Amino acid sequence: MLVRIPSVLSSDEVAACRRILAGGAWVDGRATAGQQSTLAKHNLQVPEEAAEARELGQAILTALGRNPTFVSAALPNRVFPPLFNRYDVGMTFGAHVDNAIRFAPGNIRVRTDLSCTLFLTPPEDYDGGELVIEDVYGEKSVKFDAGDMVLYPASSLHRVTPVTRGSRWAAFSWVQSMVKDDGQRALLHRMDTAIQETRGALGDAHSAVLTLTATYHNLLRMWAEV
Repeated sequence: MLVRIPSVLSSDEVAACRRILAGGAWVDGRATAGQQSTLAKHNLQVPEEAAEARELGQAILTALGRNPTFVSAALPNRVFPPLFNRYDVGMTFGAHVDNAIRFAPGNIRVRTDLSCTLFLTPPEDYDGGELVIEDVYGEKSVKFDAGDMVLYPASSLHRVTPVTRGSRWAAFSWVQSMVKDDGQRALLHRMDTAIQETRGALGDAHSAVLTLTATYHNLLRMWAEV
């Protein structure tokens, strides 16, 4: 399941992120890559321990926690603190699959069920730099507005095409979901969306709303790992 989450950050929040990141230190992105990814990765990254990364990462986590689409689609158990990358002209990231386990600060293990990319550069400011994700329906090319996020299975083969003009900045992270299976998680997200629409049309007290809500929570109870 690939989900677009619009306006995770406002335009003012994106601009503030950019100002802070512009004054930070950027290092070779291969420092955080796995063995296979190291061969494919060519970008820049703010060090994970940098003050800028921690400050902005916490702001993004706060924004995600209040975003109903993210909560519905990800059903988050743990979210890896966001990191920040940059692709200048000629930079790229070849096809790869993200590591299954990441170690968050405090040596906390995070199973990477979902990957997420939050775009910090307007698409008109750079050429190339598309995030290409392969799934059962073929390839999908993603290049969203600044402030928008894409959420997709971390098990997907994906790549970033070479940047040919400008510079592409983004925040990226991983989610350990309460529901490990992507098919089950997608079903719950579709059901939750339908429940919200039905509530709006029929009201909270309608029997159909009560039945759908009960079914949703019973499925979540059956599938969730907490």
